[in-house]
Amino acid sequence: MAIAMTPTTAAPPDTAPDAIPAPIVIAHRGASGYLPEHSLEAKAMAHAMGTDFLEQDVVLTRDARAIVLHDLYLEDITDVARRFPDRARADGRWYAIDFSLAEIRSLRVHERIDLATGQPVFPERFPPEADLFRIHTLEEELSLIRGLNRSTGRTAGIYVELKHPAWHLAEGLDPVPILMRELDRAGYRGPEDRVYIQCFEPDTLKRLREDIGTRIPLIQLIGENDWRSPADLPVDFERMRTPEGLAAVAAYARGIGPWIGQIHQGTDETGAHRTTRLAADAHAAGLLVHPYTFRRDALPEGFGDFEALLRFFLVDQGVDGIFTDHPDVAVHLRGRFTGREQAE
Repeated sequence: MAIAMTPTTAAPPDTAPDAIPAPIVIAHRGASGYLPEHSLEAKAMAHAMGTDFLEQDVVLTRDARAIVLHDLYLEDITDVARRFPDRARADGRWYAIDFSLAEIRSLRVHERIDLATGQPVFPERFPPEADLFRIHTLEEELSLIRGLNRSTGRTAGIYVELKHPAWHLAEGLDPVPILMRELDRAGYRGPEDRVYIQCFEPDTLKRLREDIGTRIPLIQLIGENDWRSPADLPVDFERMRTPEGLAAVAAYARGIGPWIGQIHQGTDETGAHRTTRLAADAHAAGLLVHPYTFRRDALPEGFGDFEALLRFFLVDQGVDGIFTDHPDVAVHLRGRFTGREQAE
């Protein structure tokens, strides 16, 4: 697929979005603690809450349209099983890439459901029976953010994740040029435009840096080796977290996005925090650290409340940003810890 884009000159990976002092607050799938994840309504709410960046997970439809959806499949957050009962694959899942954009637009989006129990994953969040929300395209979301930035006078950046690009390639569609075309059209071309691209697949990030020559700062997401799914590549995340692995990441990425359990590993018999050296080692390698995911209604072991959790990561560990389902609380607490005001 030939994609015409504004020519760019590759920048070193130590360039970060301009004029945003750390630590940053990233709205994880929008204000997803209050409204269904990745709905436009959740993004508008997160923007109004003063978040620094809004996250977009990107997958493709059958007709090669970039949509904002966390998973490759649809049944956890939509009524696809009822609307299209005969369209599941052999594994019992309904994949977005098997549907046209028009078909996906017809689905109703609801709060995430645990398919094993039929109950909401987060019971106290937005009622799952509400019939109010739809899946939208990346183009539409970027248009919304651009409009809100203009009407409010407060610029929120974007933080895009390419979901399983190698899997998409095996299915016959390449999401990389499609994403870069959308970002280019919307004016996101470099760090001055307040944009990051993140991915779990290092080969994709290297392709963006070395072959495409993007100036957009790249973030290497870090999972666990036992999180494998059929769509995942055999990446050794344990080695990636070593000083040698982090040095290799620093050659192509601006930062890492680790799971919070890779920094904080519970408490010992005295109640003291068990902490790894990941944040310190990443900083020593010149990498930003943006861990995920901070939820007020799902606290890790060892934290009595959300304030204690954020204080540990933002103050004690000195991370450079956090992904959170509750951006309003995170912005408020960040201001308390650092003196930054939401009016920024």
